[in-house]
Amino acid sequence: MKEKIEKLKKLCNSFQSNIKEYKNNKYDEANTRVDFIDKFFECLDWDIRNNSNYAESYREVVREDKVIIEGKPKAPDYSFRIGGVRKFFLEAKKPSVNIKDEIEPAFQIRRYGYTAKLPLSILTDFEEFAIYDTRIKPEKTDKASVGRIFYCTYEEYEKHFEFIYNTFSKEAIYKGSFDKYIIENKNKKGSSEVDKEFLSLIEDWRESLAKNLAIKNKNLDIFSLNNSVQLIIDRIIFLRIAEDRNMEKYGLLADTSTNKEVYKNLNKIFLKANDKYNSGLFKPEKWISDLDIDDKVFQNIIKSLYYPDCPYELSVLPIEILGNIYEQFLGKTIRLTPSHQAKVEEKEEVRKAGGVYYTPQYIVHYIVQNTIGEKLKDVDLYNHPKLTVLDPACGSGSFLVGAYSFLLDKYLESYTDKKRLDKSLKNGSVYQVSQNAYRLSIEIKQNILLHHIFGVDIDSQAVEVTKLSLLLKLMEDENSESADRLFKHSDIKLLPDLHNNIKCGNSLIGSDFYEEKDLSLFGKTELRKVNTFDWEKEFVDVFNEGGFDCVIGNPPYVRQETLGEEFKLYAKDHFKATFAGTADLYVYFIEKGLSLLKKDGFYSIIVANKWMRANYGEALRKFLKSKRIFEIIDFGDLPVFKSATTYPCIIKLNNDKPQNIKTVQVKDLDFGSLQELVKKEAYKVDWKSLDDKGWSLSNQKESALLEKIKKAGIPLGEYVEGEIYRGVVTGLNEAFVIDEETKDRLIKEDKKSEQILKPYLRGRDIQRYSIISNSLWLIFTLRNTDISKYPAIEKHLNKFKQSLMPGVKGGRAAGSYPWFALQSSPSFEDELNKKKIILPAIVNRAAAAYDEVRYFGNDKTTFIASTDLILLAILNSSLITYFYKNIASTKQGGYFEQKPMYISQVPIPKSPTLKTKDKVISLVEQMLSSQKELQFATNDSDKKLFQQKCDLVDKQINKLIYELYGLNEEDISIIENSV
Repeated sequence: MKEKIEKLKKLCNSFQSNIKEYKNNKYDEANTRVDFIDKFFECLDWDIRNNSNYAESYREVVREDKVIIEGKPKAPDYSFRIGGVRKFFLEAKKPSVNIKDEIEPAFQIRRYGYTAKLPLSILTDFEEFAIYDTRIKPEKTDKASVGRIFYCTYEEYEKHFEFIYNTFSKEAIYKGSFDKYIIENKNKKGSSEVDKEFLSLIEDWRESLAKNLAIKNKNLDIFSLNNSVQLIIDRIIFLRIAEDRNMEKYGLLADTSTNKEVYKNLNKIFLKANDKYNSGLFKPEKWISDLDIDDKVFQNIIKSLYYPDCPYELSVLPIEILGNIYEQFLGKTIRLTPSHQAKVEEKEEVRKAGGVYYTPQYIVHYIVQNTIGEKLKDVDLYNHPKLTVLDPACGSGSFLVGAYSFLLDKYLESYTDKKRLDKSLKNGSVYQVSQNAYRLSIEIKQNILLHHIFGVDIDSQAVEVTKLSLLLKLMEDENSESADRLFKHSDIKLLPDLHNNIKCGNSLIGSDFYEEKDLSLFGKTELRKVNTFDWEKEFVDVFNEGGFDCVIGNPPYVRQETLGEEFKLYAKDHFKATFAGTADLYVYFIEKGLSLLKKDGFYSIIVANKWMRANYGEALRKFLKSKRIFEIIDFGDLPVFKSATTYPCIIKLNNDKPQNIKTVQVKDLDFGSLQELVKKEAYKVDWKSLDDKGWSLSNQKESALLEKIKKAGIPLGEYVEGEIYRGVVTGLNEAFVIDEETKDRLIKEDKKSEQILKPYLRGRDIQRYSIISNSLWLIFTLRNTDISKYPAIEKHLNKFKQSLMPGVKGGRAAGSYPWFALQSSPSFEDELNKKKIILPAIVNRAAAAYDEVRYFGNDKTTFIASTDLILLAILNSSLITYFYKNIASTKQGGYFEQKPMYISQVPIPKSPTLKTKDKVISLVEQMLSSQKELQFATNDSDKKLFQQKCDLVDKQINKLIYELYGLNEEDISIIENSV
């Protein structure tokens, strides 16, 4: 550290001794960078000049030549990176600039950092040094101080060097000090994320365009309205990004918007763009160019994309962030009212799925690296191998952009290999941009995209967004010079047409869906909704080679019952290996994906882990046991997707014979690299040990313990002869569940009401060994109930009659039950009327209570027709908590499902000794008594006393349960540490 400080002192002294010369307006920014800023950051251990000769995609510092367009800089001067990932920007100025007070430089660096979604960025002229929190959205009225969280002059560098080094040095990034500083400065006023803000902006565009188009173009149907709005927005975004990347003249769109007939003039620009780019994005279509749209709509849209109204610097907007924005954007659609007014609303499938799930970049990178990366291990990319990558539900294209980006990096490494660099430069495959820095030619980038990247999506708008994202990725790092270079040497257009690569269709349904159907019965809307897709016809060349090399993605989280009976019948016939009546669509995507794969290919997706334990996953589990599963990375309930808990896992497999499975159970998301975490935490699971009833991904010791527990007894379902029952489903609790006051009123009105009023229990009312009274009652009307005998009840239910009707809109589920009856008419009423053991459905540890009141539980309860106190002890034990955690579906926050399908699997010891029996029964009786005392305790002192007593008794019961199952100290230690 002393040596670095000495170097910095010399630098500062050099600046001080010639300060007048350096502060002269003639001393420019380029010299400031070379003389001072480069050297300053070399003191922070950054490889400014790429002396390590890292490949372009992995160099630590990217230095941009200052490009001024219309008086406006187009890229930040420095981008500091680790492993190719941007960490912060630095914008350099010459010392004559007033860093502390001038608004423009501050606004500029904040735009860069905010748009690139970087939390911190630096503004400096060496004389002054300012750190900005670039999470705060820049506004045109902001002073230079807004967002600034640190400021000093060169005279204070020595004093502040430890802080600067411990935050912005390369070592600080690796050690996590930089991230720590970010967290410490989080939640500043005005902080917002660029993707949310930009999404809001383009949603406003959609609404204004849609409303204006609907009013002025009465012949537009819903499909055409949605497509035209999407296409116009795509074209504007593409051209505006092209301007900021110097592929188009800056202000092209702005100049057009100042005149009348804006849309007519825009169409002229679109025609020129079609000639230049030839990508299909600007392909002329008369019906679109003839649309009538008010000038004001376009003027507002275009104005919002330029300084000073625009807080975004689109030249640094990562395609991955744009993809995230578009994924959310595609979650809504435009509909037309009967009066042809446009309304924007959430898509039905998105609403039912609980939102849009955009895959984080570290997941995309991991899947790409472990599929495509694996395929490329022994492949020479210089010879352009026939590698094909598919995402069969590509959405906005995040996985395909990730795959394309990965391939671009790998091709660049191959072309700039020492043995080939000269040849690559001579034939124009690569060109040099600075010392030790090279880029692929546009022509090579086009070939990579056309030969390797393929996608399908049922949504035509998603297909267009995927194309747009890939084309923008291809254009990344390009400018007018590279475009001119292409035009000089070939007649190839700037961008390729992707219509043969990215296609619109239903990945799960082929044209045989319509076999033996009368097509005249299907209108345009129905045909578009089904959108059949025949894989071998659409990708002839791929299937002539045996299929795709890699199939990757994040298949949709949609329940098949939302798609109707026709789809279910089709799925039953076409996905025979995995079909289940209640399965999610991703189940069929797995079967389909494997069928599209080459024999030696790789299939890897991120998907909900529910299939491992849910009933509907049993067929899929059997199917996958016949395949080669390379790895399963289970994230449990961790928030991998920001907006939802989806219990995701990554699975990688192919069609080879099964082998042991590399497995990781991720405990938290606080890791630097998922790749490194997997290397460190992975263990093997014997595929033969996986039970078709539910998979447990335990390590060898835990698997052995689980097997030992299972062998210690017989399944509970067998032990109680199948007398395990789910609680009552009313279909409308508002009507059937009443409070004490209503119960008393109904009995007062008609004494007979008492005959069908039952004490009612919810799952949340049940605790370990105790029940919390809720004073609720259930109207227990069955299908064979003569409702006319209970006039007070009939009058009460009649108020809800419309909502109680089965199978009608706004009513209950379809069925043959009368409107006044419970949705499920239990055939086990006699068992409900007895003392029993009752269990809640969602718990964070095994829980069961003894029901002496004869409650009728709701559908979040399960009851067992037994009063066996040893069984009650087992069902509350730590051992069974451990058992459930290994076999049951998990929920957020450490909770899991305690439902009949899992309860029935609990092993019950065959024949405990009389002595052990008596001990357990005695302790359970003590526990029941202590729980009642605890429940009725009126002061804190008594509550504490009885709680301690319950804990001690619980410990003694657990010890006896361990003995019942024959567990040793090591077994007990595993359980205790787990629960």
